Amino acid sequence: MKVSLRTSSATASSCLPMSQSWLFALTSLASLASAVTFNSIPDANLDTSQLGRVGIAGNFGGISLYQYEGQTEQPFNSNGSGQLLTRLPNGLFSSLLEADASIQTMCMFKGQVILGGNFTSLGGVQSPGIASVDPSTSQVSQIANLSGQVNSLLCDDSAGKVYVGGSFRAADSTNAITWLSSKTWASLPFAGFNGPVNSITKAPGGHVVFGGSFTGLGNTSTPSTPNGQVINLSTATIEADQSTSAAGFSDPKNIVCKTDGADGAGNTWLLEDNTAGAWKATFDFGFEPTKLRLYNTHQDGRGTKTWRFTAQPINGILNFTYIDPATNENRTCTSECPLSSDPTVEFQDFNFVNTVGMNGFRIDVSAWYGSGGGLDGIQLFQNDIFAYAINDFNEPSCSNTTTPSQATATGPWTVTESGESNSQYLSAQLSKPVASDAASVVFYPDIRETGEYIIKLYTPGCLQDNTCSTRGQISVSGTLAASGVNQTMPTRVLYQTNEYDKYDQLHIGSVDASSSSFRPSITMTPVAGQSDSIPGDDFIMVAQRVGFERINSTSGLNGLFEYDPTKATIDASDFSSSAFITLGSTFSTDSAVAALVATTDRTFVGGNFTSNNASNIVAINSDGKSVALDGGLNGEVMTMYLSQNQLFVGGRFNNTQNGSTSGLANVAVYDSSSNEWTPLGAGVDGAVASIVPTTLNLSDSNPEDVIALSGDFTRLLAFGDNAAVEANGFAVWVKSQNNWLQNLDMPVPFLAGVLSTFVTVLGNNTLYAGSLSSQILQAYGTATLSDELGDFPIKIQPPASLSSSSASSIAERASLANSTETVSGIVAGAFYESDGRNVTVLGGHFTATASNGSIIYNLAFIDGADSNSVTGLGSEISEDSVFLTVAIQNDNVFAGGRVNGTAEGSSINGLLSYNLASKSFNAQPPALDGDSVVVSSINVRPNTGDVYVGGAFDRAGSLPCPSVCVFGTSTSQWNRPGFELGGDVNCMMWSSDSTLFAGGNLTVNNTPVFLASYDASGSSWSEFSGASNLPGPVSALTPANSARSQIGVAGTQSNGSTYLMKYDGSSWKSAGVELGDSTVIYSLQMFTVTESHDSSNTVDSNQVLMMTGSINIPGFGTASSAIFNGTTIQPYALTSNTNSVTGSISRVFVQNENFFTSPGNNDMPLVFVALIGLALSLGVMVLIVLAGLALDRYRKKREGYIPAPTSMFDRGSGMQRIPPHELLHSLNQGRPGAPHV
Repeated sequence: MKVSLRTSSATASSCLPMSQSWLFALTSLASLASAVTFNSIPDANLDTSQLGRVGIAGNFGGISLYQYEGQTEQPFNSNGSGQLLTRLPNGLFSSLLEADASIQTMCMFKGQVILGGNFTSLGGVQSPGIASVDPSTSQVSQIANLSGQVNSLLCDDSAGKVYVGGSFRAADSTNAITWLSSKTWASLPFAGFNGPVNSITKAPGGHVVFGGSFTGLGNTSTPSTPNGQVINLSTATIEADQSTSAAGFSDPKNIVCKTDGADGAGNTWLLEDNTAGAWKATFDFGFEPTKLRLYNTHQDGRGTKTWRFTAQPINGILNFTYIDPATNENRTCTSECPLSSDPTVEFQDFNFVNTVGMNGFRIDVSAWYGSGGGLDGIQLFQNDIFAYAINDFNEPSCSNTTTPSQATATGPWTVTESGESNSQYLSAQLSKPVASDAASVVFYPDIRETGEYIIKLYTPGCLQDNTCSTRGQISVSGTLAASGVNQTMPTRVLYQTNEYDKYDQLHIGSVDASSSSFRPSITMTPVAGQSDSIPGDDFIMVAQRVGFERINSTSGLNGLFEYDPTKATIDASDFSSSAFITLGSTFSTDSAVAALVATTDRTFVGGNFTSNNASNIVAINSDGKSVALDGGLNGEVMTMYLSQNQLFVGGRFNNTQNGSTSGLANVAVYDSSSNEWTPLGAGVDGAVASIVPTTLNLSDSNPEDVIALSGDFTRLLAFGDNAAVEANGFAVWVKSQNNWLQNLDMPVPFLAGVLSTFVTVLGNNTLYAGSLSSQILQAYGTATLSDELGDFPIKIQPPASLSSSSASSIAERASLANSTETVSGIVAGAFYESDGRNVTVLGGHFTATASNGSIIYNLAFIDGADSNSVTGLGSEISEDSVFLTVAIQNDNVFAGGRVNGTAEGSSINGLLSYNLASKSFNAQPPALDGDSVVVSSINVRPNTGDVYVGGAFDRAGSLPCPSVCVFGTSTSQWNRPGFELGGDVNCMMWSSDSTLFAGGNLTVNNTPVFLASYDASGSSWSEFSGASNLPGPVSALTPANSARSQIGVAGTQSNGSTYLMKYDGSSWKSAGVELGDSTVIYSLQMFTVTESHDSSNTVDSNQVLMMTGSINIPGFGTASSAIFNGTTIQPYALTSNTNSVTGSISRVFVQNENFFTSPGNNDMPLVFVALIGLALSLGVMVLIVLAGLALDRYRKKREGYIPAPTSMFDRGSGMQRIPPHELLHSLNQGRPGAPHV
C-alpha cells in the first residue's frame, strides 16, 4: 500500500492511382530522421505483371503498404490515453511514446521537450502530469513531485524556467508554478491561483499572462477549525504487546471509541505489572494525521507516564508539540512524551510537528505510574476531508459529529486490495453494453463549514490490478448546496485508464456545510455504452474516495492575471494598472479563459465570458487597449491557433455575437487585417476542442499547410456543392482548396483520431500529441494495386449499423450464418472484360452512391467502358444482404452470400445471377433452401458452363443438394454432384478440369472431414488425401504450384488458434510459424516473386504465400495482409478504420490468374514456345551435320585421299585397266594405313 496521501493525477480506366505526390510532406523529416531512426522494410518483390488488374477487398477506411518500422494498423486510442507522435519518411504518423492519459501541452526547453497533461506515466516512466523527453533519443525523464493535471506550459529559455499551469499541487503552490533549468520547482511570488489555469502566454511587453477559471491568487488552506476529521480506529486491526492478564483489561480494543475517560473493566487497557509494552493499530487505508488525543488511565493508581509514537511502514518516531497541563506552557517531545496522572485532566492533545503519511502506528509505553501503564482512550484526527467508497475508512460513529463522512454503493461492487494505491477500493465488473444505472457510488463528505472548496476525485492506477484494458469512462455529478444557482456541480466525464494513482479536479466553488437537513454529495456512475472503446465483454469501474480542500485566496481576479517577472512581490493594489486584470474584471461572474495567443503586438483572449464590449473572444493590443473582434462570438471559445493574420478558433458557437456571419458552426477564422470572420465550409456539428496545424502533399508542388480539428463532433456540415460528411471527431481543412480533406475528389491520405497539440523541434521539425491512425490512401473497403496503391472510382461508406465492426468480431467461423452477422465492407471482387466491356464487380455489405445519385447496396458495378459509371441492383434485393463471393461465367456474374430478395419473378435466397452485358437480372436459378442459407464460394468448372456453389444449405429448389450444388447454365437446372457430402463449405478451388477441393466443417458419408475432394468424372466425394491430419476446419485454400497438385490451407484448430499447412503432393507439412491467438485468415494466395529467397519445404524460392484477414504477427501486432516466404512472416498491407477499430482485408482479386508465370515471361503462348524449341533443335542438328562433314573431309585429306577423276574418258579407261576380280578382292581387305612416302 502506498501510504502517502498526496497521490498524483491523472491501373485501368476503372481506377485512380495514388502517386507519391499524394503522400505527406517528406522533406521536413530529414533532420529528425538523423535523431530517430526509421528503418525501411525490404520490398516484397511480388510479380504482378502477369495478373492484369489487381484489386484489394476488405473492411477498412485507409490502407498502406508496409514500408517502415513504426507503421502499424493499431486503431487510435479511444480510452483517453495519448501518444507522442512523429512522422515517418512516407509521411505517416507513428507513435514514439505512449501516455496513459491525454497530453495537453508541449514546449521546447533547453533542447528537451516538456510535456504536460493528465497522464500519470509516459513511455512507462511514472511522471504524473508533467515529463521531459529528449527528442534525439526519445528518452523520458521524470519531473517529480507534482500531483494533478497540467493544462499549459510556457518555456522561457532565456529566463531558464518553464511556467506551468493547470489544476495541481506542487511544492507550496497550487495551479501555477515554475520548473527551473536546475531541475527544481520554484514557486512564483504568489501562491498560485484558487482555480485551474488553462493557458499561459507571454504578452508583447514581456509580461506573462495566465488565463483560467480563478478569482484570486492563493493556495489551499486548513479549515478555520483544524483537526476536525476523525480517523476511524474502530475498523483497524488492533493489537498489543505485554497486555495484562487481568480479566476485562487485556483487550487493546477497549480504548477505541471511548471518550468519557471512565476507568474499569471493558473501558481500560492495562499492561502487565512493571512491564513496558505497546499498543498497535494497522489500517487498510493511508492517512496523514495532524493530532493525537490520549486519555490516561487511573485504574488502581496505574497510568502511562512516558510514551513514544512510531509511524508505519516508515518505522519513524515522530515529534509532537503539546501544552503541559501543569504549567500551561507549549512544549515538544519525541521519544519520551509525558502523560499527566492528574485525574482532573480528561485527555491531552499532541500535535504532529511534521505531516507524515502512514497506514499504521504503535504507541510504546516506556514508563508508568503505580504498578504499570495503560490507557482509557485514544483518538486520531486529520485536516483532510475525505469520503471513502468503503465505509470502514470513513469517520466512525463515535466521532463528535452528527454528519460523519459516508458512502452508499449500488451494484456488483467488490473490495480490491490497495496494492500501490493509498487504500483498498471498490471494483465493479459490468457487462457491455454498459448501462448508466448498472452501478453507482454516492459520497457524502463531512463538511464542517460553508466555504470555497476544491473537489477532487481520486482514482487508483490500473497497472496494479491489471485492468487497464477494461477500464473506461465514468460520469461524476454533485450536489453542493441546499439551494441557489450553484446548487449542483456540472457533470464531468472522466477516464479511469490511468496506470498510476491520480486525482481529477472536479470543481472549484462554494459548498454548504453538512447538516441534518442537507448533505453535500458526489455521485459516480458509468458512462452508458462504451462497447467500441473497451475490448472483451466486460467493463471495470473503480471507486476509492473524494476529497474537499478549503481555499484561502485573495480576490480581485476573474480568469486573467498579468505577471511581471521582474517583480519579486505581488501587490493587489497594482491590479488596476494591468490591462488584462482590468479586462477580466469586466467579465460576468463564473467566467473562464480557455486560450491565449500572443503576437508581436496583440494578445488574443478566448473562453467563456461576456462583457459590455466583448463576447467569448477579445484582443488586447500592446498599448493596453481592447479590440472587440467584430463583436466576438455567440458561444464558448475552447481553442485558438494563429497562422500569420488568420486566427483559427474552435469551440461551441454558430455565429458572431451580433449575428453578422452565418456558417460559423463551432469553428471559424478571424482575419486581423480585415477584422472579419469567415467560416470553414459550414463548420461541424459539435464542439471543437483542439486545432493543430500540419502539412500534406496534395500535388506535385510543395507541401501545403492544413488545419486539423479534433473535438466532440460527428459530421462536417453541408455547404455549396458539398454534402454533409461523417467525421468521427476529426477533420482536416485544406486551406489551398478551401475545403475539407474528406470532400476532395482526388486520392488523399487517411487520418482518424485526435491531435491535441504540437511542438517544433530539431531544425523546424514537428512532434505531435494525440492518438492518430494514418494510412497512405483513404479508401473504404477496396483499393487497386499496381506499382502503388490506388482507389476505385466509387464512393463507398459503411452501413451505420455496422460501422464499428472489427476484424476480430468476424473471426467466428463455426457457423457461416453467424459469420455474416457482423460483416462490413467489400468481401469479394471480380473483373469482367468482353466485347469492349470492362466492368469491375464489388460485393459485400456496404452502401455506395451510383452515378445517377441513387443509393447502391452491397453489390456494385463499375463500367470502365462507360466513363466509370457506377450502377448496382435495385430494390429487388434486401438491403440487409451480404455478398461473400462472386464469379464470372461468360457475360454473367453469380453472386452469393446471405442474400434475399426477388428478381424476374423468382425468389432469391443465397445466390443470384446477373447479366453484365444487358445490365439486367437473368432468369434466376431456383432458390437455395435450408435453415440459414449462406453461399460462401462460387467456382466455375474450367472449360464448361457449370457453376459450382458451396456454402450452408440443404436444397436447391426442390432438389436435395446439401453443401455443394451445380447449376448448369446450358440447361438452367441444378444438379447434385455426388451424394456423399454434407456440412458447411467455407472455400473451394478446382485442381484440374475434373477435380474440385472443398474445405470447411464437412462430412463425407457421415464421417467428419475438414477437406474433401470431388471427382467430376465419377461424380463422387472423398476425403482429401491425408486430410485426417488437419487440426480443424479449413477456411482458406490456394494452389501451391502451377500444376495445382500442391495446395496450401488455413483453418481454425479446436482451441481457436489458426493453423497454416501445405500438401506437397504426397504429405501434409506444417508451415512451422507462430501466429497470434486472434489471427483470422480469410484467403491465401501464392505469388511469384522477382527476387528469389531461401527455399523451404513449404514455399519455393521463387514464391511467397500471401495471407489476408487480420494476421496477428508476434512482436508486431496485426496486419491485414502478410507474406510468408517459408521461414518468416512479414506484414504486407496495413489498414485502419475511422471508428477506432482494426481493419481487415478479405482477399486480393485479379484479372488474370497467372500467379505461377515466371518473371519476364511476358505471357508468350505455349505454341510459340514449342515452335521456337523445335527451330532451335533443327538448327542444332544442321550444325552437327555440317560439323561432321567438315571433319570427314579433314580426315580424308590427312589420310592421302585425292578427288576421283571426273572426266568420262578417265573414268572409262580406269574401268578397263582394273580387272573385276581385283576389285571384288579389295572388299575383303582392311582399311590401309596412311600412305608411305
